[in-house]
Amino acid sequence: MEGQPSIWRRCLAHRSFVAGGSLTGVLVLTALVSLVWTPWNPIKQNLRERLVAPSWEHLLGTDQFGRDIFSIIMAGAQNSITVGVVSVSIGMTFGVALGLWASAKRGWTEELIMRASDFMYAFPAILLAIMLVATLGQGAINAIVAIGIFSIPVFARLTRGAANAIWAREFILAARAAGKGKLRITVEHVLPNIVSVLVVQITIQFALAILAEAALSFLGLGAQPPTPSWGRMLDETRSMIFINPWLAVYPGVAIAISVLGLNLLGDGLRDVIDPRLARKR
Repeated sequence: MEGQPSIWRRCLAHRSFVAGGSLTGVLVLTALVSLVWTPWNPIKQNLRERLVAPSWEHLLGTDQFGRDIFSIIMAGAQNSITVGVVSVSIGMTFGVALGLWASAKRGWTEELIMRASDFMYAFPAILLAIMLVATLGQGAINAIVAIGIFSIPVFARLTRGAANAIWAREFILAARAAGKGKLRITVEHVLPNIVSVLVVQITIQFALAILAEAALSFLGLGAQPPTPSWGRMLDETRSMIFINPWLAVYPGVAIAISVLGLNLLGDGLRDVIDPRLARKR
């Protein structure tokens, strides 16, 4: 429409979106760069240089095994992004499908899916992830599956609520009058109209996935050595936090910045997609 700024102009004019996008971009860029280059080998130990203070040679110092902390932080971004992308994909794929199915079928199908989602919500997220990982076994893959399973009811409930609002619209009645079936209406009309809502939720779930992976790794249930992981870095430095506090500060800051960036990005996307929400705040 004439007189209205394009979506990209609205994005660039929104401070939360710009800040969140910048922080998220740094996270992604760090992970990509670490695929081909890190200052030092992030998994190679050198006990002769253990607990070296930050310097030009080791920007963030070294840990108790002589590994370069900056290199481990860079490589740990790969693990965080992998867990986020795969687990959110699992949750989104199954959750959106269940939510659309519940909204289209209604009746006992909707009740069954929603009550199952409520049952999963009865368990705290991290407790459910710990239970699943303890059952399936330790490791990054099982942690990803556990986090992905927890994301399913989140997307299912969100999709069902958003889809129900679309099913009540006049153009859906017109599509029914034209002889279109529920599956076709869902694919051609309902799903495209709730994509914006799902995009915002993806950023939120991505941030939660990074936190969950860090928590599982901190408990020894996530990525196993020698795979670099921010959560395991925190676990390994617990006994030395009063001797060398920077060992715990840096991975904690990396987790905080990543989660903050994704949350700001999601907040900005929500306002850009629906400007009415921004005016109400």
